[in-house]
Amino acid sequence: MTDPTATPEPEQGSGDAPRFTDKRRIDPETGEVREQPVSDEEAVLAEAESVAAAAEESVVLEGLIETQKLAAERLEELQRANAAYFNLEQQYSSYVKRSKSEALVAHDRGIATVAEALIPVLDDIELARQHGDLAEGPFASIADKLEATLGRYGVERYGAAGEEFDPAVHEALMHAHSSEVTTSTVQMVLQPGYRMGERILRAARVAVVDPED
Repeated sequence: MTDPTATPEPEQGSGDAPRFTDKRRIDPETGEVREQPVSDEEAVLAEAESVAAAAEESVVLEGLIETQKLAAERLEELQRANAAYFNLEQQYSSYVKRSKSEALVAHDRGIATVAEALIPVLDDIELARQHGDLAEGPFASIADKLEATLGRYGVERYGAAGEEFDPAVHEALMHAHSSEVTTSTVQMVLQPGYRMGERILRAARVAVVDPED
């Protein structure tokens, strides 16, 4: 039986029977697909498609590189902006802390200035109290209110006979020796001292006795 896909081709220069070219895609003997000849048009078309695909891939790759570069630039800008914001926030926080600290120092300095100005008045009040002139009456009430008000702001009077002499908080106006003491001791407080926290507004003025040699 003749294969309909086979076409006769006359043999050149011969009067014998026609020859046939087998154009079947599958080889009847091996069962494998035969390679089909590629025409010039198909080859050109395939090459054009390959070039177009390569060009498209190149364009996509360039676009991806540009996108990555742009993303890196934006990321760097964002990091710089975050760093600038962080520095600004730290500067503002330091400014607030410094302002609060300076305000507190100024507040304490103002109280200390007023208290130092009132020390002569406090000395007169203490002297009048020792002489019994403030036992009662309106002046006694005023003196108590003044001392209480200064006390609320941290101003306190100190100094007492019998305590150890400390040149950091005492000022010796009189000096003597005694066998009854073993260290330099405050014998008498001539004028009390005043302090506000760790700050000495005025050292206590005292008479001091030292042990005998």
